[in-house]
Amino acid sequence: MTQDSMAKDRKSFFPGQLWTDTDGNPIEAHGGTMYQEDGVYYWLGEDKSHTSKRGKTWTWGIRLYSSTDLYNWKFERHIIEPEPQNKKSIFHPNRRLDRPHLLRNPKTGKYVLWVKYCDKNHYAVLTADQITGPYTLVEPFLQPYGHESGDFDLALDTEKGEAYIYFEADHQTLLVAKLNEEFTNVQGEPSIVYDVLKPPLTREAPAHFMRNGKHYLITSGMTGYCPNPTEIAVADDWMGPFTVMGDPCVDDASSASFNSQPSHVFRVEGTDTYVMMADRWVPDYVMTKERYDVFYRVIYSRVDKSLHPSPKDMLALAKAPLMGSADTSKARYVWLPFTWEEEFPKLHWKESWSL
Repeated sequence: MTQDSMAKDRKSFFPGQLWTDTDGNPIEAHGGTMYQEDGVYYWLGEDKSHTSKRGKTWTWGIRLYSSTDLYNWKFERHIIEPEPQNKKSIFHPNRRLDRPHLLRNPKTGKYVLWVKYCDKNHYAVLTADQITGPYTLVEPFLQPYGHESGDFDLALDTEKGEAYIYFEADHQTLLVAKLNEEFTNVQGEPSIVYDVLKPPLTREAPAHFMRNGKHYLITSGMTGYCPNPTEIAVADDWMGPFTVMGDPCVDDASSASFNSQPSHVFRVEGTDTYVMMADRWVPDYVMTKERYDVFYRVIYSRVDKSLHPSPKDMLALAKAPLMGSADTSKARYVWLPFTWEEEFPKLHWKESWSL
């Protein structure tokens, strides 16, 4: 860890290093998203401070941070407080609450917060009059179109005041749908971004962004908390159709998105700089091309019977920190800027970088 990465007045990003807030505490905003308003950036995400290996606590609520420079972050508050005393609450820390996303509805003025539950594969929706809350639960159990619902992203059409959700369905399909006027449910028919796929090829962790009228969607494969190759797709419309462009990660020896998983992409206000926010969920487990090849052989052999994983392969996967065996309290953040080759966004590893 560099001295600068722990400084209170940071002027650079240090991907994969410990990142502390202005009080000197580790930032707890995993699986996070970015919201910008009136020159202030708001970063919200999962509080993993109480999570432990094979422990019951999945997430200790959702935290909100603010910044004006993107380097230095002030903790504002929990916008979802954990309710450890109420085992029936959907905010009990044993519930698998993660990946919050936030939009402000320009028609109603409400802040609309969607969160995912990966224990029962559904969403909950909350609203508030201020970004800091308090948030009121308006939809405790939502499965769009009857699908078991996984990782997702919300996107706002600022010209029309309309919104969209990109979400993984049934662990095999990635869909996009328009939200209703309140942004609290879907409406109309969805479109398919990725048709039926099986793990580890199933696309999850979608992050939508726009540049020069093009719609980009970055996704990861499905291997739990262990990283895997990222992929970019592009379209001319919110609903697609999307065309796969390939892996944006250049010279990635890990073969796994620089050992991270994307959660959000945002544009730095007033610039042409686009930043991928990602999580290195299990820093102690370093993915390599050889390790990912083992993952592929073992997991995809359920679909492709021509694959014959060895007992050594099976043991290696069994020892990997896929889900419950992962200690995500150690998770770190990987933020990297995109570069552009015409319309193809690229990601290069950087030990440190500045805007």
